[in-house]
Amino acid sequence: MIEAFELVRDFMERGGPILTWIFLVITLIWGLVFERLVYFKTGHRKQVNEVMGTWEARTERTSWFAHKIREAMISQVTMDLRGTIPLIKTLVAVCPLLGLLGTVTGMIEVFDVMALLGSGNVRAMAAGVSKATIPTMAGMIGALSGVFASSYLENRANKEAEMLEDHLTMDH
Repeated sequence: MIEAFELVRDFMERGGPILTWIFLVITLIWGLVFERLVYFKTGHRKQVNEVMGTWEARTERTSWFAHKIREAMISQVTMDLRGTIPLIKTLVAVCPLLGLLGTVTGMIEVFDVMALLGSGNVRAMAAGVSKATIPTMAGMIGALSGVFASSYLENRANKEAEMLEDHLTMDH
Protein backbone atom coordinates (compact mmCIF):
# COMPACT_ATOMS: atom_id res chain seq x y z
CA MET A 1 0.00 0.00 0.00
CA ILE A 2 2.80 2.41 0.90
CA GLU A 3 4.60 1.52 -2.34
CA ALA A 4 1.50 2.39 -4.38
CA PHE A 5 1.22 5.72 -2.58
CA GLU A 6 4.88 6.46 -3.32
CA LEU A 7 4.37 5.63 -7.02
CA VAL A 8 1.41 7.99 -7.23
CA ARG A 9 3.35 10.71 -5.38
CA ASP A 10 6.32 10.32 -7.77
CA PHE A 11 3.98 10.47 -10.78
CA MET A 12 2.34 13.64 -9.45
CA GLU A 13 5.73 15.25 -8.87
CA ARG A 14 6.90 14.40 -12.40
CA GLY A 15 3.74 15.96 -13.82
CA GLY A 16 4.19 19.27 -12.04
CA PRO A 17 1.69 21.44 -10.17
CA ILE A 18 -0.87 21.46 -13.00
CA LEU A 19 -1.29 17.70 -12.59
CA THR A 20 -2.64 18.31 -9.08
CA TRP A 21 -5.32 20.60 -10.52
CA ILE A 22 -6.20 18.03 -13.18
CA PHE A 23 -6.48 15.37 -10.48
CA LEU A 24 -8.81 17.60 -8.46
CA VAL A 25 -11.00 18.33 -11.50
CA ILE A 26 -11.22 14.63 -12.42
CA THR A 27 -12.07 13.76 -8.81
CA LEU A 28 -14.81 16.40 -8.84
CA ILE A 29 -16.17 15.10 -12.16
CA TRP A 30 -16.41 11.54 -10.88
CA GLY A 31 -17.85 12.67 -7.56
CA LEU A 32 -20.61 14.47 -9.46
CA VAL A 33 -21.14 11.47 -11.76
CA PHE A 34 -21.62 9.16 -8.78
CA GLU A 35 -23.93 11.73 -7.17
CA ARG A 36 -26.12 11.64 -10.31
CA LEU A 37 -26.12 7.84 -10.37
CA VAL A 38 -27.19 7.72 -6.72
CA TYR A 39 -29.86 10.33 -7.44
CA PHE A 40 -31.26 8.23 -10.31
CA LYS A 41 -31.57 5.25 -7.96
CA THR A 42 -32.96 7.07 -4.92
CA GLY A 43 -34.17 10.67 -5.14
CA HIS A 44 -35.53 10.42 -8.67
CA ARG A 45 -37.59 7.32 -7.90
CA LYS A 46 -39.10 9.05 -4.88
CA GLN A 47 -39.87 12.20 -6.88
CA VAL A 48 -41.48 10.20 -9.71
CA ASN A 49 -43.67 8.35 -7.21
CA GLU A 50 -44.77 11.66 -5.67
CA VAL A 51 -45.53 13.21 -9.06
CA MET A 52 -47.40 10.10 -10.21
CA GLY A 53 -49.43 10.07 -6.99
CA THR A 54 -50.27 13.77 -7.33
CA TRP A 55 -51.29 13.31 -10.96
CA GLU A 56 -53.35 10.19 -10.29
CA ALA A 57 -55.12 11.97 -7.41
CA ARG A 58 -56.43 14.63 -9.80
CA THR A 59 -60.04 14.09 -10.72
CA GLU A 60 -59.77 16.10 -13.93
CA ARG A 61 -56.87 15.54 -16.35
CA THR A 62 -58.07 16.73 -19.74
CA SER A 63 -58.42 20.52 -19.50
CA TRP A 64 -55.91 23.13 -20.55
CA PHE A 65 -55.09 23.78 -16.88
CA ALA A 66 -54.45 20.08 -16.25
CA HIS A 67 -52.21 20.00 -19.32
CA LYS A 68 -50.16 22.94 -17.98
CA ILE A 69 -49.90 21.33 -14.53
CA ARG A 70 -48.67 18.12 -16.19
CA GLU A 71 -46.08 20.09 -18.20
CA ALA A 72 -44.87 21.85 -15.04
CA MET A 73 -44.51 18.55 -13.19
CA ILE A 74 -42.56 17.01 -16.06
CA SER A 75 -40.40 20.14 -16.34
CA GLN A 76 -39.53 20.09 -12.65
CA VAL A 77 -38.58 16.41 -12.74
CA THR A 78 -36.52 16.97 -15.91
CA MET A 79 -34.65 19.89 -14.33
CA ASP A 80 -33.92 17.80 -11.25
CA LEU A 81 -32.79 14.89 -13.45
CA ARG A 82 -30.30 17.07 -15.32
CA GLY A 83 -29.03 18.55 -12.02
CA THR A 84 -25.23 18.69 -12.20
CA ILE A 85 -24.84 17.35 -15.76
CA PRO A 86 -24.03 20.82 -17.20
CA LEU A 87 -21.35 21.27 -14.52
CA ILE A 88 -19.92 17.85 -15.35
CA LYS A 89 -19.78 18.76 -19.04
CA THR A 90 -18.04 22.05 -18.22
CA LEU A 91 -15.44 20.32 -16.07
CA VAL A 92 -14.88 17.78 -18.84
CA ALA A 93 -14.14 20.66 -21.21
CA VAL A 94 -11.70 22.14 -18.67
CA CYS A 95 -9.59 18.94 -18.45
CA PRO A 96 -7.85 19.25 -21.85
CA LEU A 97 -7.33 22.97 -21.25
CA LEU A 98 -5.54 22.21 -17.99
CA GLY A 99 -3.51 19.58 -19.84
CA LEU A 100 -2.54 22.22 -22.39
CA LEU A 101 -1.57 24.58 -19.59
CA GLY A 102 0.63 21.83 -18.19
CA THR A 103 2.21 21.39 -21.62
CA VAL A 104 2.99 25.07 -21.89
CA THR A 105 4.45 25.35 -18.39
CA GLY A 106 6.53 22.20 -18.93
CA MET A 107 7.90 23.52 -22.22
CA ILE A 108 8.74 26.83 -20.59
CA GLU A 109 10.78 24.85 -18.08
CA VAL A 110 12.56 23.03 -20.94
CA PHE A 111 13.37 26.34 -22.63
CA ASP A 112 14.64 27.79 -19.34
CA VAL A 113 16.98 24.83 -18.92
CA MET A 114 18.16 25.19 -22.51
CA ALA A 115 18.80 28.89 -22.00
CA LEU A 116 20.79 28.32 -18.82
CA LEU A 117 22.63 25.08 -19.55
CA GLY A 118 22.40 24.69 -23.32
CA SER A 119 20.88 21.81 -25.23
CA GLY A 120 23.55 19.34 -24.14
CA ASN A 121 22.06 18.69 -20.69
CA VAL A 122 19.41 16.12 -21.56
CA ARG A 123 18.78 15.06 -17.96
CA ALA A 124 17.82 18.62 -16.96
CA MET A 125 15.50 18.91 -19.95
CA ALA A 126 13.80 15.57 -19.21
CA ALA A 127 12.06 16.94 -16.12
CA GLY A 128 10.49 19.71 -18.19
CA VAL A 129 9.44 17.27 -20.90
CA SER A 130 7.74 15.11 -18.23
CA LYS A 131 5.95 18.18 -16.92
CA ALA A 132 4.87 18.90 -20.48
CA THR A 133 3.58 15.47 -21.48
CA ILE A 134 2.11 13.96 -18.31
CA PRO A 135 -0.50 16.72 -17.74
CA THR A 136 -1.51 16.51 -21.41
CA MET A 137 -2.10 12.78 -21.09
CA ALA A 138 -3.94 13.17 -17.77
CA GLY A 139 -6.15 15.94 -19.13
CA MET A 140 -7.11 13.88 -22.16
CA ILE A 141 -7.82 10.76 -20.07
CA GLY A 142 -9.99 12.82 -17.72
CA ALA A 143 -11.84 14.39 -20.64
CA LEU A 144 -12.44 11.09 -22.41
CA SER A 145 -13.72 9.32 -19.33
CA GLY A 146 -15.87 12.33 -18.47
CA VAL A 147 -17.34 12.51 -21.99
CA PHE A 148 -18.49 8.90 -21.78
CA ALA A 149 -19.92 9.40 -18.30
CA SER A 150 -21.72 12.66 -19.14
CA SER A 151 -23.17 11.15 -22.33
CA TYR A 152 -24.49 8.20 -20.36
CA LEU A 153 -26.01 10.48 -17.72
CA GLU A 154 -27.59 12.75 -20.31
CA ASN A 155 -29.10 9.82 -22.21
CA ARG A 156 -30.40 8.30 -19.00
CA ALA A 157 -31.93 11.61 -17.89
CA ASN A 158 -33.66 11.97 -21.28
CA LYS A 159 -34.98 8.41 -21.09
CA GLU A 160 -36.27 8.89 -17.54
CA ALA A 161 -38.01 12.15 -18.53
CA GLU A 162 -39.64 10.47 -21.52
CA MET A 163 -40.82 7.58 -19.37
CA LEU A 164 -42.43 9.99 -16.91
CA GLU A 165 -44.11 11.87 -19.73
CA ASP A 166 -45.51 8.59 -21.06
CA HIS A 167 -46.81 7.58 -17.61
CA LEU A 168 -48.62 10.84 -16.92
CA THR A 169 -51.58 10.23 -19.22
CA MET A 170 -53.98 12.99 -20.12
CA ASP A 171 -57.11 10.83 -20.16
CA HIS A 172 -59.28 10.03 -17.18
